[in-house]
Parts: sequence; C-alpha cells; structure tokens
Amino acid sequence: MANFLLKKSYQINNLKVTKFKDLWGSSGVFTTMRLVGKPGKLILYENHISNLIKSLKKYKIFSNNIENDIKDLIKNNLSNRIKYDHLLRIALTKKLISLSIRKRPKPWFNFELKILNYKRKDPKYKNLYYKYILNKLNSYDPKKVDILLVHNNKILETCTSNLLLIKNNKYYSPKNNCYIGNTINFLKKKIKITFKDIKLKDINQFDEILLIGSGKGVTPVRSINKFKWKNKDMTGYKKVNQFFKLLHRQL
Repeated sequence: MANFLLKKSYQINNLKVTKFKDLWGSSGVFTTMRLVGKPGKLILYENHISNLIKSLKKYKIFSNNIENDIKDLIKNNLSNRIKYDHLLRIALTKKLISLSIRKRPKPWFNFELKILNYKRKDPKYKNLYYKYILNKLNSYDPKKVDILLVHNNKILETCTSNLLLIKNNKYYSPKNNCYIGNTINFLKKKIKITFKDIKLKDINQFDEILLIGSGKGVTPVRSINKFKWKNKDMTGYKKVNQFFKLLHRQL
C-alpha cells in the first residue's frame, strides 16, 4: 500500500482545489518524478515536463498556460522543511490536474519479475490507462516484484520501468510498443544502448537484466518466474548505477 504524503486535485480551468481523484483509467496523461533532498529537488525535471507537454498535445489537453500552471502547482506543494525520498506524480485530464507525493519504495536486490502477456494502450505515451496493470501490481510487494509485459512473444517493458539487458558487456533495450523513459534516455548518452525487438525465448542469453526508471532507479533483476534465467553478474549494474548517481550530483 502506497504511503502518501500529499494528494490534491485541481480544476484545470481555474486551478481551484476539488476532491482528490487519482484519475487512473481516465483519458489523460501523467508523469512520475523522483523527488529527493531538503529542499526537495526533482530529478530530470525539465525532461519530464517536456515529455508531459508532448503527451498533453497528443491527448488534446494542451493550453497555452498549462506548462506554467503545472510548474506553479508543483512548486507550491513542495515544503522546504521536509527531507524527501519520494515520488511525485502529476496527472491531467481535460477537467482535472491531480498531484500526489508518496514515499518511494526502495527495491530489494533480490528482485523478481512476473510475466504478463499484455501491451499498454498507446504505449509510446504515459497515459492513464493503467487500471488493469495496477490491479495486477497490487498483488505483489513493489519492493520485491515487478511485472514484465510481453506481446507477440516479445518483451516490452515492466509495469513501472524500462528494461536494460546486458550480454557480453553490450547493452540492449526493447524498441517497440513501450515508453522510452527519461532515465534510460539519460543513460543512453553515457553508454551505447542498442534498441531492438527482443524475443522472450531469447532471454536466457542475457547475463544481466536491469530495471530503469524514476522509481526503480537502476535495479538488478535476480529471477523471472516460469524461466530458469538467473542473474549471472553485477558488472553491468555497477557501471550503469555509477552513471545514474550522476543525476543526484547534478542537482
């Protein structure tokens, strides 16, 4: 169960506070950012806002003042008295803006993936059609388990993160039917990542599998249910995690 520090909703046309709605299942978009430190800083903030604006335009929610409204709401809901290690989520529909801050669940190293044959609707965008996924995720401890989405026998992403697969010191990530997030976009500037279709049956070829995202950071996978695959090394994880730590130093 998520530990929320803050939950607020606003009418999008006048920014008046209204009853909170998480907006899952609605026609709209969202982004989730890592919030750290005192005072709170948002990792890859401008990148998140830029991608959110692109999604807003795609879903015809965009207006000329929406970017400033989003930035003002975020700023006004952060406290200088709190030392954060949280996730800030902002979601928008044509009627509402919802903002929430929850404690970040710190992933265990002994992390497992469960396989689900499912492709998100319009997966290149962070839309709110997540109810089916969330119902599945709620069956597991988010510190220990994520769900690997598979479609047409190709791996796509997890319910919360991008995938980085390592073989012979080379890095690969799924190319199609998934959202390419801000964290993996940052990492591809530091290491060479080949984006390609990866078949589920070929997963045993890889030495390491990493989860990459705002919440997971860089998290090594240890096992995948229904497969004999096990993590064979930590070399790639150590290298990628060092680059990820640069994001904190840049704040």
